Amino acid sequence: MTHTVHEKLQSLHDVILAERESAKALDLESLQEATRTKEELLSQLNLEDELNQEDRALAETIRFENRRNAYLLWAALNWIRESMEFFGRKSAPDSYNPTGSLVSNKNGGHLLSGRV
Repeated sequence: MTHTVHEKLQSLHDVILAERESAKALDLESLQEATRTKEELLSQLNLEDELNQEDRALAETIRFENRRNAYLLWAALNWIRESMEFFGRKSAPDSYNPTGSLVSNKNGGHLLSGRV
């Protein structure tokens, strides 16, 4: 079954939009499937020939939407890293006794202490 370049580009555009919706919905299975489909479509595209004006505009839209997805995933990854760093930090600073030795603070470091 042969598809024209325009049909392949349109399919790629649709997959990229589905990929974003899967990412927003946190549906990892659909996200992975969309990524696999996108890779297959990219490998099938043979863009050695000159594109007409309509296909060129569609390819530019695809490039923009793909970058948008990449930024969404990058921003989400950075947010997760910052959250993990925040929860990994100590809640109380280190203390030192008069001799200069480090004193461990037994009250800090827990999100819930069990006290009211």
